[in-house]
Amino acid sequence: MKSFLLLAVPAACLLAQTTVTTSLGALEGTDSSGVRIFRGVPFAQPPVGPLRFAPPAPPVKWTGTRDAKSFGARCMQQPLFGDMNFRSPSMSEDCLYLNIWAPPKSAGSRLPVMVYFFGGGFQAGDSSEPRYDGESMARKGIVAVTVNYRLGVFGFLAHAALTADSPHHASGNYGLLDQSAALHWVKDNIAAFGGDPKRITIAGESAGSTSVSAQMASPLSRDLIAGAIGESGSAVSTQSQTPRATVEEQGAKFAALINANSADDLRKVSAQQIFESAAKQGAPRFNVCVDGYFFPEPPAAIYAAGKQAHVPLLAGWNSEESNARGIFGREAPTLDSFRKGVERLYGEHAAEILKVYAPSSDTEATQAATDLASDRFIAFATWKWIDVAANTGGKPVYRYYFERPRPKMTAAFAGATANLAGGVTRNAGTPPPPPPKGAVHSAEIEYALGNLEGNKVYDWEPEDFQVSRLMQEYFANFIKKGDPNSANTPKWPAIRKGKEVPLMRINVNSQFELERNRARYATLDRLAR
Repeated sequence: MKSFLLLAVPAACLLAQTTVTTSLGALEGTDSSGVRIFRGVPFAQPPVGPLRFAPPAPPVKWTGTRDAKSFGARCMQQPLFGDMNFRSPSMSEDCLYLNIWAPPKSAGSRLPVMVYFFGGGFQAGDSSEPRYDGESMARKGIVAVTVNYRLGVFGFLAHAALTADSPHHASGNYGLLDQSAALHWVKDNIAAFGGDPKRITIAGESAGSTSVSAQMASPLSRDLIAGAIGESGSAVSTQSQTPRATVEEQGAKFAALINANSADDLRKVSAQQIFESAAKQGAPRFNVCVDGYFFPEPPAAIYAAGKQAHVPLLAGWNSEESNARGIFGREAPTLDSFRKGVERLYGEHAAEILKVYAPSSDTEATQAATDLASDRFIAFATWKWIDVAANTGGKPVYRYYFERPRPKMTAAFAGATANLAGGVTRNAGTPPPPPPKGAVHSAEIEYALGNLEGNKVYDWEPEDFQVSRLMQEYFANFIKKGDPNSANTPKWPAIRKGKEVPLMRINVNSQFELERNRARYATLDRLAR
């Protein structure tokens, strides 16, 4: 089995230089036909040595002009996803950098700002990935920013010794704290790039979307945000309510693997030893927790009480976030195997699930299994975020459902299989499975950010560019004014508290409709409590 990268890196070209002076010093970037690009800009000190497993420290001023033409290093991570094509030169603990794409600056310009957090399950990803490139958004009059944040054990390890050593009496969630530090940097410096520090919209996909919901909930960030966009992911779910003490227990197990008995030990062990130990089979994995500092209480409780940022929200998910095999397993896709799969997963509650996911034929069973697998994976958590934000946030909420399937692959990738996150795999001698009928997890990113042309795997059709133009227009309108609508787009109504929920189905013939499947999510919500 061999994996192939999803996106082609553009050939290097000679670009004009451009300079900006920030509060920390001057930066020299490049000018790409009017879009000013600054890469590898430090927003915190390198989280190494005594700064490892600690909140990010403020960056240090530099003298002279700093070169900002190349991406900084990506954060430590295993190669988990075939769709990740990094333009960063290397991997390092020293990875807290951001990138900026800005339109030409005019005197007194105050342009809207988009800060985008990449996806990858908080285990992988990088702000240099071409699918997140901000040039297309910058050409729409938006200052676009992509941000690195610590991942995996480096970003989320919690340990009792680290908690005791912390002035906040907290450990874990360093990756989320990195994102917050980047937002503070943007707030303080984006005016130098023509951006308005009072018009920052945060956006992201998958773990990046979960990050958006988390930053909205945290008292460290919520006052920095003017709007939020979430694509398939949310911290308002049972998976993000883990107490710090539980993660500290996992941290103790990991510390034993590397013979670390104190906070100093954890910070003195080599990054390579931590990296290799975390990759071993059976090693603990680390993710978001309720640490008592970034999250003073569980995110679900924060949203239920209306303590999150009260800003406009645009969020949604895709039509095939996960595959029906998640319910059928190895069984043939039939009504009977769907029932058996539900009974296996839900036990005594199976009848409640079968009442709201109720296929009447084998064909319908496949769609029901796809729906349930997608909801279990990520759609329900996103629905819950949208639902509670509409009830407690006091601001407009717009929900989408993206359903445009990717086209066939180009001839160069004939016989390849598309993976969960969009990468491709070629299996010698094994015929590929049938292509997805819907939009898979992460498929919307290039459409929403105007980056289809950078993806060389798929044979994009005119209809794909049509969908991309509309989706990017919705996103750009929302970033500019907190409302995706314009005279050039199909009407997209906001959700109103106590009213039927409208959603925008984004496809070749995009249109809004009223929510059909509330009973599904209400059932999942009840069973999750």
